[in-house]
Amino acid sequence: MSLVNHISDRRARLNRDAVGVIAIIVVALCGYFLFPNNLALLTRITAIALLALSIDLITGYCGVATLGQAALFGAGSYGAGIAAVHFGITDPIVMLLIGVAAGAIAGLISGLVVLRAHGLPQLVLSIALVHLAHETANKASGWTGGSDGLGGITPDAIFGVYQFDLWGRTAYVFGIVILVVVFLVLRQVVRSPFGMLCRGIKQDPVRVRAMGASVHGTLIKMYAISGAVAGAGGALNAISTQVVGLDSLSFTLSAEALVMLVLGGTGSLYGALAGTLAFIWFEDVVSAANPFHWLTIVGALLIAVVLFAPKGLYGSTAAYLERRARKQA
Repeated sequence: MSLVNHISDRRARLNRDAVGVIAIIVVALCGYFLFPNNLALLTRITAIALLALSIDLITGYCGVATLGQAALFGAGSYGAGIAAVHFGITDPIVMLLIGVAAGAIAGLISGLVVLRAHGLPQLVLSIALVHLAHETANKASGWTGGSDGLGGITPDAIFGVYQFDLWGRTAYVFGIVILVVVFLVLRQVVRSPFGMLCRGIKQDPVRVRAMGASVHGTLIKMYAISGAVAGAGGALNAISTQVVGLDSLSFTLSAEALVMLVLGGTGSLYGALAGTLAFIWFEDVVSAANPFHWLTIVGALLIAVVLFAPKGLYGSTAAYLERRARKQA
């Protein structure tokens, strides 16, 4: 009977993963055909969605508050950009891998620093790290371009066939493929014993430590994974825009990404995707309609979501559908 339950649970998990992938592809296709002139914005949403996913790993699954995730995103951006401009590595796949590696290393370093504290000091440390990374990139202008940005990034055609065009079609499809692959990998990570251990640390780190597990070591590993995901988003941003600026290391980017995660809902991965899409799309529409007061409208939306949907857009919707299914059963 337990074997049957195990097979049934596994099948249900695979079905949920398939639904998630199908949802990403359907939304991506709708964006491609409905907004063919805004593919650059949609690619930007994809890159920021990877950043939001990386925050969900740390905050949603491990319970570590952070406002410094842009340091990992920027490490991926500058890693891919520097490889192209200074070392002539212009293959987009290799640039992506370099960005992932740079983000993972930055995540490992950030984790070693941030996890030495708890609570509010931990949050302050994460803010200090992103400001330190920003200032370092600004001062190292010979490598990063400083305040002028790192330009001259010219990625080759993917597999020598798919050239990056002015309309952003190749970059957009490239980004969606990266997002789908990362989403599937992360779904396996959070369901694994390692992912369950991270959930346990979020709920009761003392009990996890009493069981003999290494809380600090587990969080460091998740920080490195989170950095790799954020680095992938940064590399995608560098490849698609062909320029890297200091804004990729800004505190504002970290704060907005965290807001996107809260807007969608933490601890599910789906919430990070939903929150990113909702926030950036709403911000773009409102700023175009009312360029003087759009921040007020965005703020009102966030207040409404926190008050009436405290679990976020996805989290609250999923909870409602679950309650409804139980009543019908």
